[in-house]
Amino acid sequence: MANSNKAIVVTYPDEFSKSEIINLVKAAGYVVSQVITQRDIIKSEYGVGVGKAQELETIVEDTHSDTIIIDESVTSAQSNKLSSKTHAEVIDRERLILNIFAKRATTAEAKLQVQLAELRYALPRARDAVRLSVRGEQAGFMGMGETAVDVKFRALKRQMSFVKEKLEKSRSARDLHTAERKKLGVPFVSLAGYTSSGKTTLFNRLSAESKEMSPNLFTTLSTTTRMVALSNSKWKILLSDTVGFISRLPTYLVESFKSTLDELRYADLVLLMLDASESAESIEIKLSSCRETLSELEVDPGRILLVLNKVDLLESRVRSKIETDPMFKGYNSVKVSSVRGDGLHQLRTRILELTVTKEAEARRGSRGPYRT
Repeated sequence: MANSNKAIVVTYPDEFSKSEIINLVKAAGYVVSQVITQRDIIKSEYGVGVGKAQELETIVEDTHSDTIIIDESVTSAQSNKLSSKTHAEVIDRERLILNIFAKRATTAEAKLQVQLAELRYALPRARDAVRLSVRGEQAGFMGMGETAVDVKFRALKRQMSFVKEKLEKSRSARDLHTAERKKLGVPFVSLAGYTSSGKTTLFNRLSAESKEMSPNLFTTLSTTTRMVALSNSKWKILLSDTVGFISRLPTYLVESFKSTLDELRYADLVLLMLDASESAESIEIKLSSCRETLSELEVDPGRILLVLNKVDLLESRVRSKIETDPMFKGYNSVKVSSVRGDGLHQLRTRILELTVTKEAEARRGSRGPYRT
């Protein structure tokens, strides 16, 4: 009998891809029954090679799994054909991430952002259904006729406009809060980074908060902002925790979460966190992915402080010189352990240096920076 929690994963052969998709699959609530790899996933009518499709048919039967997760975006036609062949549900990478987001969304704004992303995911698949129905390759969208497909497409567009309007109101309210913060003259510092890099743990350390921490991906989908004192200094900052990044994150997902991620664009300083205990290859891929997302958000590279987290898991020899690695060239950086507390004094000092400057004081005018 099939187990609805068991999934077969199709991914690329490199270790980073395998590790990342397995973590995503587990975060979505599945048990990985088997992982198979293919150098070029998107091919043929099935989204995978014809031979792989036949192999999957056998594995589904042998492992009693009823879900196949493909670590790429596949069309609805490819998904339907592979599902028909293997008698299993087929989920692509984008759908998987959306499912995780839907599980994690708790605030009204986060739920709206997920809803918008869902609609953006569905729209091109509705277009595919229109093309297929016109060519007579299938009876419309999920078995509907051509007219029904057109109705479905228009309904998706209407829903999207409605959700965008609601999110625009949230964005306007956020812009108003940003303007009010600027009047206070308090430096605004935002935490960013790859999902599971330890952002929320560091946020709790610096702010004496107790936000939910979890090894699962995307624990944080909405921002939390707190006033934080910088060590023994009388200076204070506003510290914000944001949604984590991930490699190959679809542009429409970044767009859907724009109202939240815009916090990064307006921050005086962005703390870009990485898990320094991972392999050099993994760190390099994640840094590149974060840099790409921050670039899409038009974040000034000069306002980024690289925070190399989890240094307590490194050998002392590696820990002593990790920030000098060539891959971090051009970045201001500091190494910390948000769990153990290593380097937090140095981090607070760097934040102070990079936010409370003579130029910043001049901008704030005679009121001066916010103090206790």
